[in-house]
Amino acid sequence: MVRSFSRARSIRIDVLEAALSTLPQEEAGLRLHGIDGLAPSLSIDGCVGAVAASVLGATARPVRAILFNKSPEVNWSLAWHQDRTICVKEKREAPGFGPWTVKSGMVHVAPPFDLLTRMVTLRAHLDDVPATNAPLLIAPGSHKYGRVAVAEVEKVIEVCGSASCVAEAGDVWLYATPILHASEAASLPTSRRVLQVDYAAEELPFGLEWLGV
Repeated sequence: MVRSFSRARSIRIDVLEAALSTLPQEEAGLRLHGIDGLAPSLSIDGCVGAVAASVLGATARPVRAILFNKSPEVNWSLAWHQDRTICVKEKREAPGFGPWTVKSGMVHVAPPFDLLTRMVTLRAHLDDVPATNAPLLIAPGSHKYGRVAVAEVEKVIEVCGSASCVAEAGDVWLYATPILHASEAASLPTSRRVLQVDYAAEELPFGLEWLGV
């Protein structure tokens, strides 16, 4: 099981911005696949991937990416939750995997929860995120509670408390993929672009394959 969360300063904002420059920047969340310019930064030798490799080792690979943004025009919030799905190339019969969904044309599935505990999620910040610009909120240690039922979320947060992941442009936050997290609407909203990337270091069973980034 990976550590709860940590912060590093490592990304090349100019390189990431160039790779993402052709994408719509105003959408709240944009699922990414096949963006060639991202590959060098997300590999284990890249500025983002090296952070994941420091925890997962040399077999770490990016398996899902989403570009989030908040702005004065699009200022949203998200309740406390766990990320419980992965993105795969195609649906296959796989005991313990399900339910299945399709999001932005990509096949997603909820895997056995134990698989999620061996993954990490990185959030690479392209803009400053002070307390007024809706930093991610996480419940430290909540990933150790396994799959948390909706009715139990508030109780777990009471036990674990919450931490605010403020950031400067160029910072990377790393956290255990199944950690409880939330996001409030910004009180003083400005652009808040975050590239969120899930990493794994193992192959999938039953012939399933990571879609990748």
